[in-house]
Amino acid sequence: MSDEADAIALDVANRILAAQPFSVLIGAKLTQFGGGTARIEVPFEPQLLQQNGFLHGGVLAYAIDNAISFAGGSVLGPSILTAGMTVAYHRPARGPILAEATVITATRSSAAVRCEVSALDDRTGERVIVASGHGTIALIDRGAE
Repeated sequence: MSDEADAIALDVANRILAAQPFSVLIGAKLTQFGGGTARIEVPFEPQLLQQNGFLHGGVLAYAIDNAISFAGGSVLGPSILTAGMTVAYHRPARGPILAEATVITATRSSAAVRCEVSALDDRTGERVIVASGHGTIALIDRGAE
């Protein structure tokens, strides 16, 4: 795709993200979309923390789910749902997160996608992997609705 087509695709994908009330609530931003990849950024805000001051695990799982959905959707189209996913937590998130997803393989009706979530560590200022996941994205069977 051209740079202009990439910008249009990212703009359309961001409109889809903006139509998700939960994504708006937590301040998620889609900063990369297309060619089997997606990147979602989530800020480190007090209302997103758990009792020990770390980003809540549900927010990390959300980021994986949406990043794999957008990556899969960049290959399959917009009529998709997450068919399943796994999440592994590696360390607490002490700063804003980036969820970066890449399609591993795709068919006409599904895509297998992997995702890594990194956070900016508040103590060192370095980016560290805090969670990872894999998922399957499936086309919605519009005929069954």
